[in-house]
Amino acid sequence: MANILLTQKCVRSCPYCFAKDNMESAEANAVMSWQNMLYLADMLEASKENHVSLLGGEPTIHPHFIDYVLYLLHRSFHVTVFTSGVISPRLLAEMEKHLSKVHSERLSFVCNLNHPDISPADELNKTKKFLTAFAPFITPGFNIYRPDFDLTFIFDYIQQYGLRRHVRLGLTHPIQPAAENAYLHLADMRKMASRLMEFSDSFLKLQTTPGFDCGFPVCIFTDEQIGVLYKAGKGRLSFRCGPAIDIGPDMTVWPCFPLHEFEKKSVFDFSTVGEIGKYYSDLMAKTRAGGRSGIFEECNDCEHLQGLCSAGCLAYVLMNKAALSGAQSV
Repeated sequence: MANILLTQKCVRSCPYCFAKDNMESAEANAVMSWQNMLYLADMLEASKENHVSLLGGEPTIHPHFIDYVLYLLHRSFHVTVFTSGVISPRLLAEMEKHLSKVHSERLSFVCNLNHPDISPADELNKTKKFLTAFAPFITPGFNIYRPDFDLTFIFDYIQQYGLRRHVRLGLTHPIQPAAENAYLHLADMRKMASRLMEFSDSFLKLQTTPGFDCGFPVCIFTDEQIGVLYKAGKGRLSFRCGPAIDIGPDMTVWPCFPLHEFEKKSVFDFSTVGEIGKYYSDLMAKTRAGGRSGIFEECNDCEHLQGLCSAGCLAYVLMNKAALSGAQSV
């Protein structure tokens, strides 16, 4: 599956955003053109990929957002839109008119929600209207960037609006090479895990499954905690991490946002999405080899390395290598 960025501009300014550097360096008019969209749809089809994700920035601010969604649906793709839900009343009305009748098995939204306490009133009101309009299509998402996070409002939203009973949990990682965003530091990983387990009763009681996006190392949880998560997740629990394959409006491609400067390539260098995935999987494996392979020093000798766990996000490994290189050059 590939992530297509319709635009690299956003309507929010989240402190943890790991797309920030990529968006700030983008051209002001950097939006996905019809020509490029048609090329990518053909490439996905030739790759036998039937699922595509639309990202940003905020994808809904693209002037042809609805047209792109309808086109991809017409091409028989399942479309997932990653959005803040901060959508203008005019656009929301158009979305309801053209998209609300689509079957929710073919179109879905992941709404990345910030806690109401840090959300401006206008943004919060727009998001709530979006949740009301498209509730059956929406999976709530939450990005963890500090150990004292609160998920209570997510469970409230699930009950209040009737959202899908699954929460996509993302760990925020340091942007490479600058790491100028707010992110969860290694020293806080186990604190974060303990805090997450405080919401296990809510997951179980509301029959809501937790989903780990990427970068969660298995060792930050005890065996008992993993058992609870496995039960809450109905047997689906993953600590794997691999290339997400993000494709920008200018047809550059990179493995994921924290690694957007890791090694950018052009989509035109590849024939299929599978080739892109293999290229970055091999490159990431090579980068982890010959040194500290994971976020913790003990990752190298862990029996679960690669089999069950990918040893956390590569961004931390690159940051550690950069620190060691800087120390050696002094």
